[in-house]
Amino acid sequence: MGPFYAKWREVKSDKTTLLWGRAVAKGADGALAFRMRTVDKSQQRPKDTPYMPRLRIAFLASHAPSAEEALAELSARHGNVPPEDAQFIVALGGDGFMLQTLHATERLDAPVYGMNRGTVGFLMNEYDAEGLVQRLQAAEEEIINPLSMTALAADGSMHSALAINEVSLLRAGPQAAKLRITVDGKLRMPELVCDGALVCTPAGSTAYNYSAHGPILPIGSDVLALTAMAAFRPRRWRGALLPKKAVVRIDVLNPEKRPVMADADGKAVRNVVSVEVRSDPSIRHRILFDPGHGLEERLFQEQFT
Repeated sequence: MGPFYAKWREVKSDKTTLLWGRAVAKGADGALAFRMRTVDKSQQRPKDTPYMPRLRIAFLASHAPSAEEALAELSARHGNVPPEDAQFIVALGGDGFMLQTLHATERLDAPVYGMNRGTVGFLMNEYDAEGLVQRLQAAEEEIINPLSMTALAADGSMHSALAINEVSLLRAGPQAAKLRITVDGKLRMPELVCDGALVCTPAGSTAYNYSAHGPILPIGSDVLALTAMAAFRPRRWRGALLPKKAVVRIDVLNPEKRPVMADADGKAVRNVVSVEVRSDPSIRHRILFDPGHGLEERLFQEQFT
């Protein structure tokens, strides 16, 4: 065999392919040996079309069968990278799984785009396997700062947790809880007799807070809602609106006789004696919504249904 040739020879067919041959060797008879490859014309990018790199998407799914089916379908179409390497994180499930995903990825910069494979889906977009890349690129972003909870238990232990929706205190026995409320170091309510109380963000104002007849807060407003559940005394007290930077302290009165538990987005602490709640601006949750279907629009819809 003779020397290798670096020259390429193009053979155009009238079919749907281009055949390319590279002369790789020359025999004793002078005939060229070609190494061939086939290129599908239908997969070729037009010359005037700019190159668009593939998006790095991390798909996360709840254990619901519909979510796992969506995970398999979307991963086959777009691939699936680890969240720490992703440009976008797509959560497949309901609102509960969305909260889990936001907590799990709170230190990552990639925004989270939810697709509803659960029930309510207030934080989710409609599921559709088609056009995902275009939806991600066109999505509108909302920024949410979580609440930071610091709870002191009766045994002296301290517990910390973050909540995107709300921090709630709930009676843990047959008798109503007795709570004392202090805001920014100033006593605001010496005694609140109730089933519980909560502090919520604007994003969480349509969840437990709304069920307890608390106000719906506009997204982007620098306000927190403090809401009582089944207040007995003061009987007509429905809660208060507080500045986002406020520090709320709730002390449990007579905790031995009237035990109380604290909860931050499902992370529970039993037998608390005091809880401090404040917004944490150091954490920014980036949530993506389809245009015209963001949190602000959903808040309006909740108030007019």
